[in-house]
Amino acid sequence: IGRGSPTFGQWAGVHLSGENGRQLFIPEGFAHGFCVLSDTAFVLYKCTDFYAPDAEGGILWSDPDLGIDWPVTDPLIASKDRQFPCLGDVPSERLPLYEDKA
Repeated sequence: IGRGSPTFGQWAGVHLSGENGRQLFIPEGFAHGFCVLSDTAFVLYKCTDFYAPDAEGGILWSDPDLGIDWPVTDPLIASKDRQFPCLGDVPSERLPLYEDKA
């Protein structure tokens, strides 16, 4: 979601499970979400800093412009996550700035 990123507004999906043993690194400034497909799941994550609720933001999980192909038809969504705006409605100054470090 970085301003100026060549992949701005694109999404990718990865299936993680105990069976396949995959892990996923999400760099700072990347939007992310998850969907649990089993009856139980352990979601473990690390952060680069202490949790700061005032700095938290988000994008609506069902943003039609993103067109994320969620693998469920009737998801349970936390009330705070239902309140997030679509990406196109987020003021650009609230989005991270993409810097090509190549």
